[in-house]
Amino acid sequence: MKQLLFYFSLLAAHTAAAQVPTPAAPQSKPILLVGGNLHVGNGTVVPDAAVAFDKGRITYAGNQSGFTQRAGYEVIDVKGQEVYPGLILPNTTLGLTETESIRATVDEQEVGNMNPNVRSLIAYNTDSDIIPTVRTNGVLLAQITPRGGVLSGQSSIVQLDAWNWQDAAVRPDDGIHLNWPLMALKLSPAEDEKVLEKRNKDRQAQLRELEQMFTEASAYKNLAPGRRENLRLSALSGLFDGSKTLFIHADYGKEIIEAVSFAKRLGVTKVAVIGARDAWMMLDFLKQNDIAVVLSRTHALPRRPGDDYDLPYKLPNMLQQAGIRFCLDYEGSMETAGSRNLAFIAGTAAGHGLTPEQALTAVTLSPARILGLDKDYGSLENGKSATLVVSQGDLLDMRTNNITRAYIDGRAFSPENKQLYLNRKFRGKYDMK
Repeated sequence: MKQLLFYFSLLAAHTAAAQVPTPAAPQSKPILLVGGNLHVGNGTVVPDAAVAFDKGRITYAGNQSGFTQRAGYEVIDVKGQEVYPGLILPNTTLGLTETESIRATVDEQEVGNMNPNVRSLIAYNTDSDIIPTVRTNGVLLAQITPRGGVLSGQSSIVQLDAWNWQDAAVRPDDGIHLNWPLMALKLSPAEDEKVLEKRNKDRQAQLRELEQMFTEASAYKNLAPGRRENLRLSALSGLFDGSKTLFIHADYGKEIIEAVSFAKRLGVTKVAVIGARDAWMMLDFLKQNDIAVVLSRTHALPRRPGDDYDLPYKLPNMLQQAGIRFCLDYEGSMETAGSRNLAFIAGTAAGHGLTPEQALTAVTLSPARILGLDKDYGSLENGKSATLVVSQGDLLDMRTNNITRAYIDGRAFSPENKQLYLNRKFRGKYDMK
């Protein structure tokens, strides 16, 4: 019986090790990291730096020689290591999808085409096994985004160490996501003209419905208080007072121009384009209209046979040189699990024109500005949230990325995840003899 109990306890221990780690407790004492190279996130690098934080807020970030009052701080030596802001992942289904091939674990899309009132936040699963694997590569905040239809719904910003979606929320309902209807183009000479005509009619009907809904929402926000609430129009109202951003998902140049012109004409205050793989064709338009770009599919083939083979890799630098506000995301096949590669997408951009610090900014301070978080997140500066990671090597290099410490709002959380557990398990397979 004792032997049986021993094996049950051993099994329980291994099972527990593979579970999502318990969220960290609030910071209980001041912490001081000394000796590392500080990458502020705004392009500045401070060698031999000190980063001090208390109650979740940074009290000092700069050269070590400038911080002399160490009394009361827990001093941690990170000499020879790199200190970075936590990465911010926009436009992701992280926490909404667990296993893409198993329908019961996918909760990213609502029924219907026009769902501006849908809130992705309440479907966010903090117990996802994928979340710890994403944190291990430095991603500490994410914009949880719905999919499908024309108006998918509302995204929300979360931090990735929480008991539930209420605790995770950093900025609820930050924006509305619009999948701009694709233009009805003839896909082949043999395509039936009637099929093309039907696609065009369906598209025009969607555009009319969109315009009517946006027009009604603009008028709805000016109605007297106490009215019976219309959830769809109420959700859209924030687009006209600047409290929400309209995120337009579009890739082709003509569609981007059409969608941005639509939003501007109807009085939408803040507009960002997600995808934007044809952004290189319309740099002047994006600049003149001050449109932010959330660039997707950097790790992809060119769209057209005549495009440069490395166009997706160098597009971030083209946006940087044109002075366009942009950040990077991870969208593509296996996008939820692939989100852990956000740092390496930035690394690819750094190898094709961007400097390493510009590439870092594209996944830290730039997304923070576009998502309205830069007051608290995105860079390591006095007064901001102590959300950061410490790596033994270059965070953007998959060969040297090795995070040794991580903090969200000053809380040191466990870097453990299921994949690390499985790695140890199978590495020890032949050591059991």
